[in-house]
Amino acid sequence: MENRKLIIDYAEYDSLAELPNDARQLMERAMEAARNAYAPYSNFHVGAAVRLADNTIVIGNNQENLAYPSGLCGERVALFSASAQHPDQPVTALAVVGLHNGEYCEASPCGACRQVMIEYEQKYGREMTLLCYLAGGKIRQIRGAKSLLPFSFDTKL
Repeated sequence: MENRKLIIDYAEYDSLAELPNDARQLMERAMEAARNAYAPYSNFHVGAAVRLADNTIVIGNNQENLAYPSGLCGERVALFSASAQHPDQPVTALAVVGLHNGEYCEASPCGACRQVMIEYEQKYGREMTLLCYLAGGKIRQIRGAKSLLPFSFDTKL
């Protein structure tokens, strides 16, 4: 038996204002998307924004449905919309934020969203940068979805 460790390399910014301009713009678009989410059952609105290689930004938000689990997370709405509208453009970054009771709050992609992110990274042969809004207005920046789901499915099977 061999014991191993996983190390996740990430950065944290103290505020939106500390982010580089392109990252701040992406997070602001995710915040805008969260305000328009359809979340009548959970009242937890999630906004996501993806930046493509050509600098196009595509937004998405969670879409709930009474016939759970027919809804969809904001991250997947944004990723699938980007792929449908711009199929040849790799995703370079994804920003995600929660909104609850009128306050922005921490959000992180669920396991299904993480697997979808990894598949897009594998499809285009490049990692994306993930930006997650944290409690207190901090922002976590992570390079590569594999950091969030290290034992993911692999499309190369």
